[in-house]
Amino acid sequence: MIPLPITHATLTTALGAGLAAHLEALRAQRCGLVPCAFEDVEMPGWIGRAAGVEDVALPAALSDWDCRNNRLAWLALQQDGFVQAVQAARERWGAHRVAVLLGTSTSGILETERAYARRDEGGALPPDFRYEKTHSTASLARFVADALGVTGPSWIVSTACSSSAKVFGDAARLIEAGWIDAAVVGGVDSLCLTTLYGFQSLQLFNADICRPYDAQRSGVSLGEGAAFSLLQREPVPGEAPLARLLGVGESSDAHHMSSPHPEGELAAAAMRQALAGAGLTPAQVDYINLHGTGTPSNDAAEDKAVLSVFGQEVPCSSTKGATGHTLGAAGGVEAVISLLAIRHGLMPGGLNVRERDPALHANYLQANREQSVRCVLSNSFGFGGSNASLVLGAA
Repeated sequence: MIPLPITHATLTTALGAGLAAHLEALRAQRCGLVPCAFEDVEMPGWIGRAAGVEDVALPAALSDWDCRNNRLAWLALQQDGFVQAVQAARERWGAHRVAVLLGTSTSGILETERAYARRDEGGALPPDFRYEKTHSTASLARFVADALGVTGPSWIVSTACSSSAKVFGDAARLIEAGWIDAAVVGGVDSLCLTTLYGFQSLQLFNADICRPYDAQRSGVSLGEGAAFSLLQREPVPGEAPLARLLGVGESSDAHHMSSPHPEGELAAAAMRQALAGAGLTPAQVDYINLHGTGTPSNDAAEDKAVLSVFGQEVPCSSTKGATGHTLGAAGGVEAVISLLAIRHGLMPGGLNVRERDPALHANYLQANREQSVRCVLSNSFGFGGSNASLVLGAA
């Protein structure tokens, strides 16, 4: 594929709001996870909760979209001059030539959960509940497009944890086909009770904190996050882009509804496809941001996949021990973290490892490594065997 400039980016997670806050937290190896307490539920486990979401007030013109997911999106959009960058792209290309392509899995489920608790005696939902704008999967993309004033193609990808990585591929294909000139890509997923109870019922959300690559790892720590990147056909005149999207790989193994294929064969295929699209060999990748959920099956399968493609040489780590698993937003969040790695020469060490699992053999970093990073591969693997890998390179 033709390398695409990523001209601007931002993110908000449990580590803070904006690029600078995340760089500082990653350098300090700070964990953003806290004991689980959300709404009226307290259960054993850890969550990554973004600060300030409850205090967000949407502008009056956007008030019909008000829900936790869209508040989180709005909070992220206000960071790093991102709104202004999209405005400039809109003026440069035309509003109809700027797409909004986002990933989410839970969208605004919390708003429906709250409405359900307020049913009347006959069981009817309250009249002020607006499903279309506050819960439906499509509401996120429509809200962001409305907030940014762009009218190009707009859609949501909802393929669980690969969602907001796959939209990078969608954007690349639309730009290559000549349908658009720029795209806002990324994803948003906010905490809700369905997620907490659902992962607990699957025995994937456990009392212990998320420990990717630890011998005693036992499950995920759920988080919320929002991340946006602006891809453009050409760099902004006079400005160097943050990085470039070099390659995208996608596959689906359809092995199981919630467990990865134990050999990671099609996860490896996604990585190989991303490298082929970038025209790179495995040896040219400096760092791998793993999907790294901290479940026994995910880490073992991904380890096999990484070894089959890269061997034991390329450093890798998971940042979910810091942010929690942000589900449909994870691919977008970790793409922006990969941009920080490239921009600042930082390979972030994985957190919370007490005893490295001797059965896993990839070159997993437990401490930060600071050196030149020219190329990063970022993995996002979703329920149902939906796999996506991105190759990002220095500008």
